[in-house]
Amino acid sequence: MKTTQITILGSTGSIGLSTLDVVARQPERFPVYALTAHRNVERMREQCLAHQPEVAVMVDPDAADTLRAALAAAGSRTEVRAGAEALAEVAREPRVDAVMAAIVGAAGLLPTLAAAEAGKRVLLANKEALVMSGALLMDAVRRSGACLLPIDSEHNAIFQCLPNGYVCAEPVTPHGARRIWLTASGGPFRDRPLDSFAGITPDEACAHPNWDMGRKISVDSATMMNKGLEVIEACWLFAVVPSTIQVVLHPQSIVHSMVAYDDGSVLAQLGNPDMRTPIAHALAWPERMESGVEPLDLLTMGKLEFSEPEAARFPALGLAYAALERGGTATAVLNAANEVAVDAFLGERLAFSEIPAVIATTLEAIEAETADSLERVLGADRRAREVASEYVANLRQAVS
Repeated sequence: MKTTQITILGSTGSIGLSTLDVVARQPERFPVYALTAHRNVERMREQCLAHQPEVAVMVDPDAADTLRAALAAAGSRTEVRAGAEALAEVAREPRVDAVMAAIVGAAGLLPTLAAAEAGKRVLLANKEALVMSGALLMDAVRRSGACLLPIDSEHNAIFQCLPNGYVCAEPVTPHGARRIWLTASGGPFRDRPLDSFAGITPDEACAHPNWDMGRKISVDSATMMNKGLEVIEACWLFAVVPSTIQVVLHPQSIVHSMVAYDDGSVLAQLGNPDMRTPIAHALAWPERMESGVEPLDLLTMGKLEFSEPEAARFPALGLAYAALERGGTATAVLNAANEVAVDAFLGERLAFSEIPAVIATTLEAIEAETADSLERVLGADRRAREVASEYVANLRQAVS
């Protein structure tokens, strides 16, 4: 049996936890080389003792010092490294075969690029890497011969519904595919009165009805910005134009996405809402493996519903399409402004209903440039954060 040594970027988050659950079912096949986190020392300590990676990376230097002492006291031989550059080191390590890119937000861009440039099997759960710099990442994949496999349940479903042999390392518009249906649960507020949105609390926004996710991603699901980012991601992964992709509300989260073909066929991937399914699929591809997920019971799952999302309820979705249409660095600006707005909302410095306004204002203030270098992408990201932060501060000052 061939072994696949793996680095997990963002191991203490929800995707990292699910990945470790899957690989623990076949530890001889999937030995863990490195685990990484920002500053969650206690969870990283538990993971290191349970999975015994060769390396653990904490981006925060103080957290790295604390972890190093804790592991030494426990008799662990795991080496602890610190800093953002260490993330790229464990992503490009020659002994590593696969990299789970699960760091949330722009922070995951550089180590994901490092893994692609090193020719790894990249399991892409960090959608921002493609949103910010899709051309750069896909070029790196093609140059190095890396294999890019999607982990988002929707993109993984699309991948499974495409013709056999379709690999994201060489994306071409699938012959005969006329529409991609990208499903969305609609989050916790799909039926909530619009006039109550200003009073939504962070805890309410993070209470997703179907999925167990981190707080930032949960808020993105509530605004449906996550679906907008996924539209952008899908365009890069599958080499399709935005008009090919249609978002559809599906409250049950059973159908994870669909591909419609010219002959009238619609292929769909169904399953219980559990991220271990796409993780196991990408780890074992082109084979199949046990994920720990209960099989779908068609006789008890009830009816499946589909509807069109309301533009007034989910303006963030329209903003994502607009940024995609502008092209270049506009999608990096969109992502950065959204991260600032969501952070302000979670910190109770911004109302839920004001998140789209922060994004729209930032997009209007910054002219899109060609995203032909990492420096230009990161420059647009920095500028967008400055503009969005200033707008949030002005809003707060006006209220007070």
